Order: sequence, then structure tokens, then C-alpha cells
Amino acid sequence: MTGKKSLVLGVFLIAILLTAAFIGGCGDAAEDRLVLATGGTGGVYYPLGGAMASIWSEEVDGVEASSESTGASVENVNLVDALESELALVQNDITYYAYNGTEMFEDEEQMEGLRGIASLYPEEIQIIADADADVETVEDLEGKRVGVGDSGSGTEANARQILEMHDITYDDIEEDYLDFDEAADNIRDGHADAAFVTGGVPTGSVTDLATTTDIDIVGIEQDKIDDITDEWEYYAETTIPADSYSGQEEDVQSVAVMAMMIAHESLDEDAVYEMTKALFENTDALEDSHDRGGEVELDDALEGMPIELHPGAERYFEEEGIN
Repeated sequence: MTGKKSLVLGVFLIAILLTAAFIGGCGDAAEDRLVLATGGTGGVYYPLGGAMASIWSEEVDGVEASSESTGASVENVNLVDALESELALVQNDITYYAYNGTEMFEDEEQMEGLRGIASLYPEEIQIIADADADVETVEDLEGKRVGVGDSGSGTEANARQILEMHDITYDDIEEDYLDFDEAADNIRDGHADAAFVTGGVPTGSVTDLATTTDIDIVGIEQDKIDDITDEWEYYAETTIPADSYSGQEEDVQSVAVMAMMIAHESLDEDAVYEMTKALFENTDALEDSHDRGGEVELDDALEGMPIELHPGAERYFEEEGIN
């Protein structure tokens, strides 16, 4: 009897273990857990990414998504390339550089596994100047002390390219490698005449600066805008609306890069199709998360798209007639 009881007990325990393994295996197969890399908690990417993750978790069967705070675009392309995040929010120019191995990625292997999901909203290149610095055009920056963004940042690349189209190099200005807050502080303290800022309008650091210091928003002439958008496919023409900042009485012409979403090419095509569909069918939730979310529109989803689309996203846009 003891031997028989042991045998029965052993079979019973094996059955329990096999059942648990089967259930666990089914759970893993039935649900994809995806991470969306966003940005700092004080920026636009973070709340917008949280809304996206909620949409996918609620609207797409078999998907559980979460958003993660990161250092934004440059870090995010690296995370997706390394398969440490399945999706990410990034600037389209940074995506272009990473995919092609240029600018800050020139010493790295091309990230050819990146795929586009959709363009979301413009991030304007803003040229901010102290009103007493006599800077009314980009050409007026010659001889001035100018904040050009952090060294190796997307803003710094934008500044260098826009200056280049105006036949200006760093030899013609006193360049300072400053982030947005540092640039605003330097203009406020009289240590800088102007600065480049790439970010959604209104940008908090510029808004704060304009409350204490008279500033000008310097526009770009139409012929130069045409040259810039012809030379670099990730730029788009844009307008910084009047009254975006204190004292700004008129619209200002400029160019913008696009905030966009990317994924790794290995992400399942059907899942990406359903996620893209859910995103554009629930844009109200994006607007509720942040004002910039209200600018996410299907008609603009391929604006400034710098890389190959993911097949799942491509299938959705083809069905919707977006080319």
C-alpha cells in the first residue's frame, strides 16, 4: 500500500506541475507585454506615452502596454535597437540619424531595425533672442553669443543645419552648448544674445524667460525654409502662432521636426496594425493627456516620415488611404 500510495501521490504532483506549466505558458502566449519608451516626466512624451499605453492595454486584445520615463530621443532609439523597449517616442531627425549612422551616431552601426509607426505633432525650431540684441533675422546672429543646444543633441544639429543654410558657421558666432534652461538663464543674465530651442510651442523655459525678459522670436525667410526642407527630408514648414509667448504679437515662420513613434522591425505585424488603428481611433484620450495630443491626426501621420514604415502600420494607412 505504501508503494501504491507513493506512486499515486507522485502522479498527482506531476499532473499539478504540468497543469501549472500549461497555464503559465498559455498566459505568456496570450498576452504581449510591451514597453513604450517616452521622455522626462516634465515633458510631453511622458504623459502622451502613458495615454498611448492605456489605449493599447484597453483596446487591443492580447496586449498589455506600459510607458517608461527615459532620457528621450537619443536614448530611445538605442533602447529600441537593443530590444530593451519595443516602441518609443522620438524626434524624426534623431531617427534619421540613427538609421543612417550620421551626426551623433556616425561612429556607431546603423540602426536598420528601426521602423516608423506614425508622425504625431511638430516640434518647432525656435530661435529666441534678447530684444536688446538687435537680432531680427538669422543672418543677424553673426558675431553674437548663441546657445546652440547641448553638445551632440538634436537641437545642436538643428542649429548647425539652419545656420549652414544661411552661410553661417560656428566660426561666425560665439557658440555655447546649452540646454533649454541654461540658454534661458544665460539670455536673462545677459550672458547670451540668442539661443536655439527645439520643442513643442509653448516651451516652458521660453515661457518663463518671456515673463521676465523682453525677447524676440526670430523667423526664417520662406526661401530658406524651402532650401531647408528640400535638403533634409525630416524638416517641415511650420508657424509659431502669435501670442505663443508674452510680447509676441505676430506669427513667426520657422521649420519643425516631428515627434514620432517607432518600433523594432521584429514586433508582430498584426499587433502593430491593431495598435496603430486603436491609436488613431482614440485621439481624444491623447488630447486629454496633453494639449499636443490634440494635434495627432491621421492625415498628418506620415508627415516627415524618415524611415521605412513597419508593415503593420503601413497596412493600416493603406486601408485608410494615407500615402
